[in-house]
Amino acid sequence: MPSVLIAEDDEDIALILSRLLKRAGYTVTHAPDGQRAFEMAVADRPDVVLTDLGMPRMDGLELTRSIRAHPELRDTPIVMLSGHLHPGDSGPIAAGVCVVLLKPCPNDRLREVVTELTELGAHGHSGADSGCPAIWPVSV
Repeated sequence: MPSVLIAEDDEDIALILSRLLKRAGYTVTHAPDGQRAFEMAVADRPDVVLTDLGMPRMDGLELTRSIRAHPELRDTPIVMLSGHLHPGDSGPIAAGVCVVLLKPCPNDRLREVVTELTELGAHGHSGADSGCPAIWPVSV
């Protein structure tokens, strides 16, 4: 069963996301901040990381950069789900996020993105031939 690590400091949102993804057949773990999410990613090697932008101890951009800098995690697909970004914001993609979704995001869109990234699997995140779908537009 594919695994998803959710990095989200809002417990209510984390619970909703966890339930949604568990119902879709994923093994789900949750970290309440970016630093703990990074530690869990190193220990558990999730298939996909779903991160919020604004979190304590390490925000979603710092988490993404830390994952991309780690030799055994750098190819892990990352989705950023945030209510604090604007369509076209290039910061997350520059950090190495594969897909950016804006809150509130329809449940079916979130499941679709996680499924596509799970099927794509680990992939590079630099250069035109990396395989990373980072050119995907920010969704509304």
